[in-house]
Amino acid sequence: MSRSPRTLSNPRTLRSRTALLALPAAALLALIPSTASAYPNPGRVTGDVVTHDPSMLRTSSGQYLLYATGGGISSKTSGDRTAFRNGADAFSSRPSWWRNYSSVPEAWAPDISYHGGKYLMYYSVSKFGSNTSAIGLATSSTGRPGSWTDQGTVYTSNSSSDFNAIDPNLFVDDDGKWWMSFGSWWTGIKMIQINPSTGKQLGSNTTRYSLASRPTGTKAVEAPFIVKRGGYYYLFASYDTCCSGTSSTYKVKVGRASSITGPYRDKNGVDLMRNGGTPVLESHGNVIGPGGQSILKDSDGDLIVYHYYDGNANGTPKLGINLLNWSSGWPVAY
Repeated sequence: MSRSPRTLSNPRTLRSRTALLALPAAALLALIPSTASAYPNPGRVTGDVVTHDPSMLRTSSGQYLLYATGGGISSKTSGDRTAFRNGADAFSSRPSWWRNYSSVPEAWAPDISYHGGKYLMYYSVSKFGSNTSAIGLATSSTGRPGSWTDQGTVYTSNSSSDFNAIDPNLFVDDDGKWWMSFGSWWTGIKMIQINPSTGKQLGSNTTRYSLASRPTGTKAVEAPFIVKRGGYYYLFASYDTCCSGTSSTYKVKVGRASSITGPYRDKNGVDLMRNGGTPVLESHGNVIGPGGQSILKDSDGDLIVYHYYDGNANGTPKLGINLLNWSSGWPVAY
């Protein structure tokens, strides 16, 4: 059975001294964990912090735009990466085709990026327990709520598919090739090549690659996000179950590969196609089920941006942000 569709039915050094000193005081305080433990507490964020499946970027003006699961894709903005304020839905009106995949209709798990002079947002439309799903694409010149033009479906799955077309992530390689990873449960994380001109699947390569799977036991792996660091491609994914408040068992794991299409292996050499994965974030204290992650390369380093369920707030899903240290060749949150 699929996991929950991540809806918000409930208002749901290690880096160099120079880099740290260059941070504004508020941003520095926001990203120093309050306790020393195997997994850091989220950095301090304030304001409107209820969120799910966040994807964030920094604009050329220095403002942070965050989009997340909820309604027609919810939004937040921040000027300092600490104080966040809710904005309007991404879409002023929801595309009619959504009803083919969700009776609500709503969308989840957006992936926002900026390429070729425009903002792109890939997102998911589906319903609980179903792999009759679609990945959509919208584009914008500003990235602001209400400015998005829907471009229709990019990739779909149905009840006869062995995969689930949700949780998209666009990766643009150094050679200009575009790739989209996606997937949830079933046979795991998949990838297709994207045409940069259309934002949709490249007609000359219709291969669907497999990147990560759990062939025995639970099928719970989803929400891929790929970055390239130090000559390796790193695949982050969320494992186990989300969307159950303080009963959630979500966690973030990673593997790396020398080729974008894999094979991805964890720190111990176990293939992610065989349930491998090196932990990056897991539940600890009142931080329950961290996942739905994205990675943002900011001026002071890489950020992992995610949601977790707050054990001090009846399992309310909240925004988590931490820095990542890569000095070991593997991402370590702090």
